Amino acid sequence: MSKLNTQAVLDLMEEILRAFMQTVRYGVRLIGRMSPPALLGAALLLAFICSILPLALVLFVVFMLIKLAVGACVIGGRRARRNQEHVE
Repeated sequence: MSKLNTQAVLDLMEEILRAFMQTVRYGVRLIGRMSPPALLGAALLLAFICSILPLALVLFVVFMLIKLAVGACVIGGRRARRNQEHVE
């Protein structure tokens, strides 16, 4: 692997910026050609992605953590009972 130098980093950043600007221009042209109903649909889809989807993911993680905590408590209780039965 070659060593990174300043020029290589600047070239990489310039290429990333050029690709990003090309994508933004494409998006602006696409929005400009959209009909009002299509634009409304795109706005609703974007609102869904930005608001409802993260909420669903957070709730999924919260309930998964609750499930793991309850499961750990139940398994811990069963192991403790089983160990008491073997000791007696």
